[in-house]
Amino acid sequence: MNPSRDKVIVRTSIIGILANVLLAVFKAMVGTLSHSVAIVLDAVNNLSDALSSLITIIGIKLAGKAPDKKHPLGHGRIEYLSAAVISMIILYAGISAFVESVKKIIHPETPDYTAISLIIIAVAVVVKIVLGLFVQGQGKKAESDSLIASGKDAMFDSIISASTLVAAAIYLFFGVSLEAWLGAAIALIIIKSGLESLRDTISEILGQRVEPSLSKAIKKDIASFPEVNGAYDLVINNYGPNTLIGAVHIEVPGTMTVEELNDLQYRIMHLIFQKYHVILNGISVYAQNSSSEKINEMREKVYGTCEKHPEVINHHGFHVDEESKTIRFDIIVSFDIKDRKEIYHQVVQEVQALFPGYHLEVVLDGDISD
Repeated sequence: MNPSRDKVIVRTSIIGILANVLLAVFKAMVGTLSHSVAIVLDAVNNLSDALSSLITIIGIKLAGKAPDKKHPLGHGRIEYLSAAVISMIILYAGISAFVESVKKIIHPETPDYTAISLIIIAVAVVVKIVLGLFVQGQGKKAESDSLIASGKDAMFDSIISASTLVAAAIYLFFGVSLEAWLGAAIALIIIKSGLESLRDTISEILGQRVEPSLSKAIKKDIASFPEVNGAYDLVINNYGPNTLIGAVHIEVPGTMTVEELNDLQYRIMHLIFQKYHVILNGISVYAQNSSSEKINEMREKVYGTCEKHPEVINHHGFHVDEESKTIRFDIIVSFDIKDRKEIYHQVVQEVQALFPGYHLEVVLDGDISD
């Protein structure tokens, strides 16, 4: 739990609640008095935003609970669940607004705008722009998906409020009421925003591929140790915005002792945690037996065979056991290929043809990280 991060999220959410409740009250009054369905729906949207901010506060409090026996890695993923709930609220508000707008299209009402109502809407536009920029900025600072989603929604609201002004101007100058149609358009924008937020949040819960910049930087730093000949199969699991736990394979000389490996492991873990706040709770080893010229030549032939296939984006972990006549290595075939196993079998057959007297143990690794 990061107290300063939590304070930023809670403080920003409280500001959002107060601003949205005030806007909702004013817009509801203006919409009711002017018989404007678009303004009333805009007020309802502000209330949903206030509820979203409240859920964000509840989510951050629950996510900050200390680890327990049932959840030893903490409760950080609750933040993603709260973001999903916010997305569903936005989606529900959009669908409800669309239904009401369609009703108004079928049974239209004539709006009655006043100068005061238009001024209030104009002020609401400015407030929403400022609020949206502020909440998004704080969300990025605190790495909070919920705040970022709320900030984006606020920016959408400013567009919605501005569009009601345009509709009012069209009615006042040309006598054409676009209220119901505008309400439907507003509802579709809200629905789109809700679906996009829900999609992104579900992706987080499922487990997204680690950002290429992070995985490449971590692998580069691990490979910078003189004993390490390569870092592969990096997996990073997200247990909340501040809890990243990972595992990696490293290729090292087969002559290293257990004590030397133990020391190397601790140095790697310390560096990666200090630089990236990623806990490497598992470092596995590929022992490279490069003392034999024969084995080095075999490695070059095997890797050369792999590189003839552009679908094979990485190969590593080569090892030969002469006593059992076994060749072991891993290959990574891109997820862009529909039939990854077909490429795998092609590589295995080609290598087997090169070394008919050997047993092959080839692992098809997942394209987990860049």
